[in-house]
Formats: sequence, structure tokens, C-alpha cells
Amino acid sequence: MNHYCTYFDRGFLIQGLALWRSLAARDRDAVLWVLALDEFTAEVLREIGGTWMRVVPLAEVEAGDAELAAAKANRSRVEYFFTLSPCWPRWLLARRPEIERVTYVDADMFFFGDPATVFEAMDAAGASVLVTAHRFPAWLRHYERHGKFNVGILSFRREAAGLACLDDWRARCVAWCYDRIEDGKYADQKYLDDWPEKFGGALLVLANPGMNLAPWNWMERRCDVERGVATVDDRPLVLFHFARFRPIFGTRWWESGQLDYGVMPRRLRNAIYAPYWRALAAARDEIAAQRAGFDFPRRTKRLGREFWRSLPLRAVFGGDWLRVGSTFFSGRGGLGRWSGRALAALRRVAGRG
Repeated sequence: MNHYCTYFDRGFLIQGLALWRSLAARDRDAVLWVLALDEFTAEVLREIGGTWMRVVPLAEVEAGDAELAAAKANRSRVEYFFTLSPCWPRWLLARRPEIERVTYVDADMFFFGDPATVFEAMDAAGASVLVTAHRFPAWLRHYERHGKFNVGILSFRREAAGLACLDDWRARCVAWCYDRIEDGKYADQKYLDDWPEKFGGALLVLANPGMNLAPWNWMERRCDVERGVATVDDRPLVLFHFARFRPIFGTRWWESGQLDYGVMPRRLRNAIYAPYWRALAAARDEIAAQRAGFDFPRRTKRLGREFWRSLPLRAVFGGDWLRVGSTFFSGRGGLGRWSGRALAALRRVAGRG
């Protein structure tokens, strides 16, 4: 069996279930361990997750861990969730002897293809730990201050290097894991920058461009659509990271999560986001069949400084999308792909000023 893990609360329950359905459809040997961050999520998943989804309540992981309890008291909710990133796979390897390798996946990801390439690459390299780089294009390299590597998908073997990596990462996150850049640290993610030097050949940086394709790196690759299916550098798209993709008002208007990087052109966008929308809608309906009235959380735009700063850019580049059926429209005729470059240029001008 291939063991995966993730964590989420009620706010990401729809995305988490869609992730699981996509994984189960493409890896018949998959077991997904879910750390349920609230009781509602745990109850629903126990009812509809199926045999190969294993649900663990947060209280079970917290029990007897005084360091984690102390961390919970001195950081925000999202910062505490970041702190759980290393604690959860470490807990699984420590308490579930049947797990020889565990692969962490963010809840806002979706499998379009077979993830076997991850394990084949690890086996070929003899690696104990696997990461993927953000793969920022040149004009987005300033985002590396948040980390060169992305926490979206990570894999750890039950071997000395894999366990040492998790132990070190956990200790550092428990000590400091905040949603700000400080002294070369950022949340749970910046710590990964040290892994190549610390773990050497035991670490594999996965080079497959179809794994962890994301809003911040798709424009650096040769992305195409063949018979409605997305390819990346002539290879199948396997895993996409739908970071910051959220409904704004109901499910008609969506925040693309791409404005800061570059908004996908329509053909590619709908090859990737249309099937994801259908999976989200199916997951929502599946949950609503058990919990009447359940829907996406209501997230309205906050009318603060950031809203007004980004409003002209969203208007010009189409950072928000209108959904009609399974199709997402920006109404900008491809102009949006330049948004990341434009923002980078504005930052440079502001920096010189």
C-alpha cells in the first residue's frame, strides 16, 4: 500500500474530499490518513471516506505532547496548522509500523495522473526524503524569501535520514513557526532550504514538471492541451496545486489565486480548473447528502488596504473569474498572463523609490 497523509478542517473539507477521490481513482493502492482538525470533519469523513481513508482526530495527536500544546498557545490558528506539517507524518511513522513511507500532500491539491512517478524516482535515487522546488520563473524569484521548496508534496521513508529529517523539522517548527519572515525563517516552509546541505544524497528534489504544477510555475513550462488534457513539457500533468483558489460570492465568482504570478490563458485554465470544479461540486454534493445545506464557506473580499491595492490590477488582468457551467472566464483575452511580470516591475520601481 502507498500511504499518504494530509490535514484540514471544515473550511477545506470539500477540497480534502476531492483530493482523496482523485487520489483513489489514480492509485488503487492508496491509503490516505487524514488529521481531522475539528469534530465535524472527523464525523463526516468517517461516514463517507471509505475503507482506505483513515481518520485521526487532532486530539489524539496532541495527547501527551506538551511541546505541541505549548506551541498551540503562542501562535495563531493558521500558524498552529503550519506547525502540524512535520508533526503529523512524524506521528504516523512513530505509531503505525505498517507504514514504510508516508507522502504528505496539501489538501488543496488534485491528482490528474498516477503518482507512481514519485515512488519510482525515490527508489531509483535511493532517497529517504523527497521535495519539489517552487520552480519560480526569473521575475518571481523574490518569492524565494518564503522558501525555495514547497511543502505541497513531501515524502519520507522510515529510514534514519527520513526520520532525522522529520525530527529536525518538527523541533524547529515547534520552536518557531509564524506567518512572517524573520531571521531567515518563514512558517514551516523556509526550513526546507537547509535540507540539501543537511541530508545530501538522502534527499531527492523531484524534477518531474508534472508534479506540483502551480500558479507560480506553470508559465515557466511548455504547457499544452491535447484532447482536453493538460501536458507539461510534453509529459502528463500529474498533480496540480490549487493554492488560493476560492469562491468569493457563492460559486459564480472565484479568486483565481494567480494574479501575483500570471493568469492562465483560457484553454489551459479550463483543462485544469474545469475538472477540478466538477470534483469540488461532486464532493460538496456528497457531503450535503449527509449534512443538509453544507456548502463552501462564505468568503467575501475584505475591504481593507489590500483589497483596494489589488482592485485595479484585478480589473486589468482578470484575477477573479466568472464560472459559467464548468468554464471559468477572466474576460481579458490572455492579458492576464502578464500580471506577474507587471507586479514584479511595480515592486522594482517602488524599491528604487
